[in-house]
Amino acid sequence: MQAPLVVGVDGSESSLQAVDWAAEEAARRATPLRLVYASLWERYEGAIPTGGLERPAGRILAENILGAAAERARLRAPALAVSTEVLAEDATSALLREGASASAVVVGSRGRGQLASVLLGSVGLVVAARSVCPVIVVRGDDVALASRHQRILLGVGSRDVEAPAVRFAFREAAARGCALSVLSAWRQPTPRPAEHPLITGDPAHSAEARAAALLDKALEGLAREYPDVRVSRATPEGAAAKILVERSAAADLLVVGARRQGSFIGLELGRVAHRALHHAACPVVVVPQRVTDAATTDV
Repeated sequence: MQAPLVVGVDGSESSLQAVDWAAEEAARRATPLRLVYASLWERYEGAIPTGGLERPAGRILAENILGAAAERARLRAPALAVSTEVLAEDATSALLREGASASAVVVGSRGRGQLASVLLGSVGLVVAARSVCPVIVVRGDDVALASRHQRILLGVGSRDVEAPAVRFAFREAAARGCALSVLSAWRQPTPRPAEHPLITGDPAHSAEARAAALLDKALEGLAREYPDVRVSRATPEGAAAKILVERSAAADLLVVGARRQGSFIGLELGRVAHRALHHAACPVVVVPQRVTDAATTDV
């Protein structure tokens, strides 16, 4: 059985936006859609009355929210296989567990206070940082949410050669029939004395050349595997996180990798993924990559 696309639903406008986006994505992938509502309402409502004839009000609310979300998804994609489940556990734990058997987990971008349109909620942030499957945070303007840019943006770092994030981006571009923009950012080297006897050539040129070589190596095999995907490459100078956020304004999806260590202690996102999740102008997918060494680098 094909792994489903799992969506966390809580009735908020942000989560319903995630349902809309995920329904179209699941239809595009020909993947089942699974909607889950997770809450610890039983902890706060007390025991079910004697005889068990009444259901907790929290569960009734959850079922109603899920039912409305499922109907919303079917209206967007009538042929889509949609299932729902109410889970009596905290949302973060539920989505992490669901992710173990999902093709991806989709959550809405929900912030706090006056920065609600910018900052990602805590559940989405922790799930993106710890999930074993890709996590898609649905955010951005109407053009990006409707996939009208016809472009996917991928950031490639020094450890992303043959990384799952690169393959994910190619697969997604092929499924959508859209262009794939790939960039590897580089920074101006720290100035060294011009009279240094070992200096040969321009250090900045060497840094840019290494970024270009990295892209060649990362894309070579997959470009042959997906010959119909139109790929453009860029090696801009500057901070990768800042550049990716700026260029996300012209993309329908931003793909970044996140390296996982041997255990799930702490939040393993990195600066690039963290900033993208909070500030990108389009949906963001964080694709995990397991590593054994302790060293990590950003895009």
